[in-house]
Amino acid sequence: MLRNFPKPDTPYAHRMRDYFIAALTFLCVALSLNLDATGSLAQQNFMGLIAWTFLFGLLIGENKEVRMQVIIAVAFATAGEHFASIYMQGYTYRFGNVPAYVPPGHGMVYLTAVALARSGLFLKYSRRIAAFVVLACGIWSLWGVSGYPEQGDQVGALLFCVFLIYLFKGRSPMVYLAAFFITTWLELIGTAAGTWKWATIEPVLNLSQGNPPSGVAAWYCLVDAVAIGGAPVLLRVFTKSGEWVKGTKPESIRQQARND
Repeated sequence: MLRNFPKPDTPYAHRMRDYFIAALTFLCVALSLNLDATGSLAQQNFMGLIAWTFLFGLLIGENKEVRMQVIIAVAFATAGEHFASIYMQGYTYRFGNVPAYVPPGHGMVYLTAVALARSGLFLKYSRRIAAFVVLACGIWSLWGVSGYPEQGDQVGALLFCVFLIYLFKGRSPMVYLAAFFITTWLELIGTAAGTWKWATIEPVLNLSQGNPPSGVAAWYCLVDAVAIGGAPVLLRVFTKSGEWVKGTKPESIRQQARND
């Protein structure tokens, strides 16, 4: 079950860049969501410009695969935001829109998950961190369906089960583990500040839904999985397309021609 986790008791290097990315994103999330709670639409647009600037700056130090992952994450998450929020009304923002800072914000959130996943801290203590996450989120999910809270959270319990599948069956458990921290952070702050609100009843399954759902990290893990799986495919497509544009056949075709 832990076959894709890093080996325990192994020394791993600490890169300050990874911790800087995480610290910056955690700070930006706290500031921006609290500011947006009482801000104007014009302020949202300005915050979007700042977020794009930060994202582009952080991507300068990343390789092309991570950059492609971020591009996919931003595109997929933005499409998901419009579908889940504006169309399905599963959750709604203050102005009934998708704020301008949300798309680049998803890029920063994904990059933070990647940075933490490769950090020496997470690699060294992966099993202990996973145990903490499963215990904490498990208790949160059980509380949501216990009948004690005024607003039930059946969706959260369901999403928690999905999150466990990502964590223990997925090929990139460290990314999903790291995603739990940054996404739970932003969901708790965003909903507490009133920047957005989750519907009491989930519109598809008609299940009770917390504000936020306890296992909400599972939705972000879906974005992560699409980005990780899609990046190599698109990079290969762009590489082959570039070779055709330059008038040369891709290496795989040249090799086949030589064999024939």
